[in-house]
Amino acid sequence: MILTGPKIQQEVLSGTIRISPFCEEQVNPNSYDFRLGDTLKVYKKHVLDTKKLNETTTLHIPPEGIELRPDTLYLGHTMESVGSDKFVPVLRGKSSTGRIGLFVHITADLIDIGSYGQFTLMLHAVQPVRIYPRMRIGQVTFWTVLGDITLYQGKYQGSNGPRESEVYRDFDHREHLP
Repeated sequence: MILTGPKIQQEVLSGTIRISPFCEEQVNPNSYDFRLGDTLKVYKKHVLDTKKLNETTTLHIPPEGIELRPDTLYLGHTMESVGSDKFVPVLRGKSSTGRIGLFVHITADLIDIGSYGQFTLMLHAVQPVRIYPRMRIGQVTFWTVLGDITLYQGKYQGSNGPRESEVYRDFDHREHLP
């Protein structure tokens, strides 16, 4: 089941959901708006390799904003650090950002229970669009779980700022040895 906005606020106050910084004005009927941080990463190469770390360039989003191009994947991040050991956060785009052709996350909207940190956003623009630091760019919902809980201990734990893919770590490199 999804938590309502008032229940999200109650759980933040009790400490079972952590949102920092928390702003009551960002609570919605069944979600919490998150804001865009001021850093983006873009991959240096056009063709990415899933078996190795792909180099990135870091961009700062100035107060006057930055224009996103349709042919580029931008890795952004939330201003807020979010997590819970009791509820599962799920990222959602806001309808207002979707209506200007901005995908806030291409995939991976489910955040594992026990994961804490800033969310990395996978931004893709359908047409050129200007974004700004601190803008409300998406929302997070919180879901209850059934069954035993195993807390996330993965490679993206404690993320601060945008994190490039570490899919290469998932390969068993021994399978490719002679």
